[in-house]
Amino acid sequence: MDLYQIVQFNIPTTIRFGCGAVKELPAYLQSNGLQRPLVVTDPIIAQLPFFKEIIDDLQSRGMSVEVFCDTHKNPVKSDVYKGTEVWDNTNRDSIIGIGGGAALDIARAITLRVNHREDLFKYDDLIGGDIYVTNEVPHFITIPTTAGTGSEVGRSAIIADDETHQKRILFSPKLMAKVVFADPLLTMGLPPAVTAATGMDALTHNMEAFLAKNYNPICDGIALEGMRLIAQSLEDAVLRPDEASRSKMLLASMMGAIAFQKGLGVVHSLAHPLSSLLDTHHGLANAVNLPYGLAFNVDGHEERFVRMAHSLGLAEASGEAVIRYVVGLNERIGIPYRLRDIGVKEEHLDTLADLAEADFAHPNNPKPVSRDDFRKLYQKAL
Repeated sequence: MDLYQIVQFNIPTTIRFGCGAVKELPAYLQSNGLQRPLVVTDPIIAQLPFFKEIIDDLQSRGMSVEVFCDTHKNPVKSDVYKGTEVWDNTNRDSIIGIGGGAALDIARAITLRVNHREDLFKYDDLIGGDIYVTNEVPHFITIPTTAGTGSEVGRSAIIADDETHQKRILFSPKLMAKVVFADPLLTMGLPPAVTAATGMDALTHNMEAFLAKNYNPICDGIALEGMRLIAQSLEDAVLRPDEASRSKMLLASMMGAIAFQKGLGVVHSLAHPLSSLLDTHHGLANAVNLPYGLAFNVDGHEERFVRMAHSLGLAEASGEAVIRYVVGLNERIGIPYRLRDIGVKEEHLDTLADLAEADFAHPNNPKPVSRDDFRKLYQKAL
């Protein structure tokens, strides 16, 4: 690190964390003069008892609540446009995203679009579109219901093109939530398979952020602590869930999202095409690809893997031990080892490799990744 090179570190927003934190939402809205929220979620969460209780709590305080939940499992541009139409037609004054990464990404993209009406992908950060995010945005609040993406503390939204399936990244500090209500009780009802996939998503975020080539020792420290919490709690959260394991996982998820402002890497570029092309759950895609992506990065970065091994509490501190740990953890919580077990076929691999090469995550990988590398990694994981 050149000590005369000026670097910038950004730490995100206010987080109200703890069991029961979501009960503070009505009072928070009232204290900020907000009465007409647009609540963005997904079709499954919209039917759950805790969601209906949140809406009832708001309405009991005399608030007008509009719910938008007509969304896809993996967010696409048309979801954002439909949600913006609801905003336009219902006289809202704020946006609350409730859910996992998909719902929160759509909520954040709607927050952007309210006062930025050019084509949505003009604001793609990968083509410098963040410079066009110049107007104010509505008051934005996030409430996570999974311990995975950590999108609640982020400042970006990943949205795919409906036709090409290419993922775009919308980014601006303006898109950070004003406040996050992180309530572990909202994650208690998650099925084991969802808990496993989202938990491995959080682990992938922490690991890839720590390995990313950019200099950010603050993020490194956060990522290492996130890994430690996951090692302590993910298996319990899947197989023996309680408030303690759910709380640690929710913290670790947010820590992963804070850490990955440093960057991500090869695993995310392997995973993103599976979601856009085959509609694979993002966390599941990360989980299956994680051992293969880690193995790709060990050579030349052994010291980083030693530090990860210490955070994970492993007896042997090596890259091979970290990979064995991830494979074993996946097995214990029900994550498949092969891509073929989640619907990937030989005929998909060339298209997946093309999409992976075009993906935004791998330029921050600690070593370069070519299309041929992606093709070989997919083949190995198949």
